[in-house]
Amino acid sequence: MEWRDQGILLAVRKHGETSAILEVFTPTRGIHAGIMRGATSRKIAPHLQPGAQLDVQWRARLEDHIGSYTVEPLRSRAAMVMQDRQALAGLNAVCALLVHSLPEREAHPEFYERTKALFDILDEHELWPLAYLRWEEALLEELGYGLDLSQCAVTGKTQDLAYVSPKTGRAVSREGAGEWADRLLPLPFALKGGLDPDPREVALGLRTTGHFLQKSLASGTRGRPLPEARQRFIDRLLR
Repeated sequence: MEWRDQGILLAVRKHGETSAILEVFTPTRGIHAGIMRGATSRKIAPHLQPGAQLDVQWRARLEDHIGSYTVEPLRSRAAMVMQDRQALAGLNAVCALLVHSLPEREAHPEFYERTKALFDILDEHELWPLAYLRWEEALLEELGYGLDLSQCAVTGKTQDLAYVSPKTGRAVSREGAGEWADRLLPLPFALKGGLDPDPREVALGLRTTGHFLQKSLASGTRGRPLPEARQRFIDRLLR
């Protein structure tokens, strides 16, 4: 069994003395792990950083084996985050969430392209947090938990939408919320398609998307919390 593709390196775990297990997100194979021999060598190790774009060749005797990788580095994104702790935190959050949420070996070609585009603007410091929020919304769609923010779930109106139902993911207006407002999730302008990159607005939006990410993943991950890397990014965003 053998295939070749390009992909984004998400994680590297040491395996033995000189090898490592790579988890790579590819458009046609999804998140796919494999062992790379000699991954700790001085020649290749600097290129095996999360976020790196790789050309990968995977081989195994049987399809369900972990298999082995041969890689060729195409693009490093280390320079984009080396001097920017917020960008580094964001990159780590994306990688961790992908490994945490998407099933292994399941293709998500459109979402792969969206993720690649997000990584390609890592150095756009002011715009990236809002782009990341949009990416989390898209991840929810990919997982089947997309938000419906088009109109109030109670009144049917499209004006003055201020909340999101934690049960249904539908928008609720101030009028429709009534005395239940304190039990609803916030619907900041950033989640309604606004272009204001205010970090506080983005963080409010991430509170809401985080609730549904946890809800969508609870059964598959046995209730494990979302990756700590995501919270570190939010903490960095609010500093």
